[in-house]
Amino acid sequence: MIPQEPGTVENQAGSLVGRLLVATPALQDPNFERTVVLLVSHESAGALGVVLNRATEVPVAEVLGDWSELAREPAVLFEGGPVQPEAAIALGWMRSGVGEPSCFKPFAGRLGTLDLSVDPEPLADRLEGMRVFAGYSSWGAGQLDDELKDGAWMVFDSLPGDPFGSRPEDLWAMVWRRQGGLLAAVAHYPADPSHN
Repeated sequence: MIPQEPGTVENQAGSLVGRLLVATPALQDPNFERTVVLLVSHESAGALGVVLNRATEVPVAEVLGDWSELAREPAVLFEGGPVQPEAAIALGWMRSGVGEPSCFKPFAGRLGTLDLSVDPEPLADRLEGMRVFAGYSSWGAGQLDDELKDGAWMVFDSLPGDPFGSRPEDLWAMVWRRQGGLLAAVAHYPADPSHN
């Protein structure tokens, strides 16, 4: 879960909202191989999240103009997942002690989604971080539970910087390393096991 000051965000019983789904080496689907997905919604009807570690080369400015001023480096669109790649989802991390604007919908403490149809200028001094994702990842009822049972994903706590890091390509290995013990060894698992 994403820490707040003080304590942590409390999720509904059984909800994985605000947590990370981290692909295991057993997951061979090219859409999700070595991905880190932040869950934005998790209900009995299904789950929705965005892939945090797949940056594109498309600048935010090229697609969303003024929003690029608020985007964290790299200020490019990210591939949020294979569903509706023409749709955009923006995540924002609000500064501590500032009021929440109506265009911000929190789902884990100060982390939430932003309405991209509004003028971004009033948010400039309220946001600590912002990132835009093209598309999203989704699972139908029971689908994510089945994938977790099959060992395709591990669920780990998220840190505030995870969605906004300057080196998103390193996130998968970084999340595994910080688990410590045997789980940390997964960070060194080769992308192609035949080269081991």
